[in-house]
Amino acid sequence: MASIEPYNVSVSESAIQRLHKKLEAADFPDELDEAGWDYGASLADVKRLTTYWKDQFNWKEQEAKLNELPHFKTQITVDGFETLNIHFLHLKSNADRTIPLLFIHGWPGSFLEATKILRPLAEGIKDGPAFHVVAPSLPNYGFSSGTKNRGFALPQYAETCHKLMLALGYDQYVTQGGDWGCMTSRIMGLLYPSHVKASHINMVRGHPPTLTSNPILYLKHALFSYNSRETYGFDRTKWFTIEGAGYRTQQSTKPQTLGYALADSPVGLLAWVYEKLHDWTDKYSWTDDEILTWVSIYWFSTAGPAANLRIYYEASPLHCDPAYSRDVTEKYIPKVKLGLAHFPKELSVVPKTWGRTMGPVVYESEHLAGGHFAAWEQPQAILDDLRAMFGRKGGAYGAVEGKDGS
Repeated sequence: MASIEPYNVSVSESAIQRLHKKLEAADFPDELDEAGWDYGASLADVKRLTTYWKDQFNWKEQEAKLNELPHFKTQITVDGFETLNIHFLHLKSNADRTIPLLFIHGWPGSFLEATKILRPLAEGIKDGPAFHVVAPSLPNYGFSSGTKNRGFALPQYAETCHKLMLALGYDQYVTQGGDWGCMTSRIMGLLYPSHVKASHINMVRGHPPTLTSNPILYLKHALFSYNSRETYGFDRTKWFTIEGAGYRTQQSTKPQTLGYALADSPVGLLAWVYEKLHDWTDKYSWTDDEILTWVSIYWFSTAGPAANLRIYYEASPLHCDPAYSRDVTEKYIPKVKLGLAHFPKELSVVPKTWGRTMGPVVYESEHLAGGHFAAWEQPQAILDDLRAMFGRKGGAYGAVEGKDGS
């Protein structure tokens, strides 16, 4: 078994200077008068952030803050692929009985999303659960290495995460995630149901129940009108499908072509990612330092700024085993207890009856604010959900044997 080694984030001064030179030489497109954000990332915002990134943003200061967290690396060998160096945060709780929790990020996120909830989860609360928290950089992301072989799809991301938990001594554990973190959790539930005992997800993408598959849910769906959240949700989902999903088509079909722009131009990377941070959140007040730390992790990533795109291609049902494609993660997955968190500015906002077609739902919450990056935008909401779901009165209480959270 590979050793677990402490890790410090350390970007070389030469890499930082190279970034500054590219920012200094940046060219910008023009913009239509009063374009706002309708055509994409705002020119004024991107110019302001570029100048700040070049002249004022202090990566080493942010790096020092990151290194206050418990970083580690280990080697994981995925069947049929090379051995990968996997970076992760791992904070163990001092509580007597603690639940191992795997936090899985998505795109365009990173392990950074877990940092606001890491310590509160480990500390726990009186008469509530505490958690050992593991938050990896997925392969091809952040400070983990990436594969050089085709076909590294959701089962391989799931295998990486599962083997990491086993390497840390967690034979049974629970998961939390949105975006690809949600989808990876779901595939882990298919492949490793005796280990993944429950999953809490904040990207809910079920489908309308049918009379044959879910008769009770079908009747509820047919007889009861949608509430205001669900009615608004249809509009939000329609907006994303029509106006916001172009990136997904590109990344699912020709990620390499897009990769040239993102790998060569930090401004291109900034605009590509910042558009999502702006459009996918719920009036979140991003600071310039937050945005640029987020984007810098992509720019300085071990596998490079373009490797992260490939998951879209590999997880497409056109390019992988359909039994483990991203579409399957929206269907019923048995055996793993499921918690659903509904946020109003998620990319798709579905009725509760749709979400309950995804699996054995034991916990569900509706939040008044929050979007796609829930753990970053609304960390208290995620904390409250996990504590309620795994607490003494929660539907997943005792899900991990001998780890009742008391």
